[in-house]
Amino acid sequence: MRSTVSGVTSRVHSIHVAPGRRLPTKSVASVEAEAGAGLVGDRYHGSRHRHVTVQVLDDLDAAAEALGRPVDPGLTRRNITLDHGPLPTRPGERMTIAGVELEVVRIAAPCRLLDDDLGPGAMQALKSPRGGTVFRLLSSGTIRVGDEASVGPTPTPAPTPDT
Repeated sequence: MRSTVSGVTSRVHSIHVAPGRRLPTKSVASVEAEAGAGLVGDRYHGSRHRHVTVQVLDDLDAAAEALGRPVDPGLTRRNITLDHGPLPTRPGERMTIAGVELEVVRIAAPCRLLDDDLGPGAMQALKSPRGGTVFRLLSSGTIRVGDEASVGPTPTPAPTPDT
């Protein structure tokens, strides 16, 4: 797993939502993020933990090199693409996008649809650590293309009193 560098700033390159499972994603200029629910208009809105997926162009460039062809961010089925990393990957790590706080749930596993949408070998090329990260939303707000994203320090749990 990668280590996360606190304070690194990047920008939102693109945003994609899909209204339902197996339906194509569509590019949007902005999206409403609802704490505890997800991105309004996306197939995972209302899910328990999988609120938003985030990837970085650095990883798509590496996947494109492995595939020998470009990787369109919209065809990866991830919601938000940042212009560069690093991207937090350990459960509990946090980042902020446009003032919206996100917490890592897990690394995003590539799905079989990638080979259909991007061509043979895409699923393999986008395996960890290139597949992005699944986050839960801890706060609400509007996320727009061009907004700032930063990796923040993960809060330390409060000590429990000895009893």
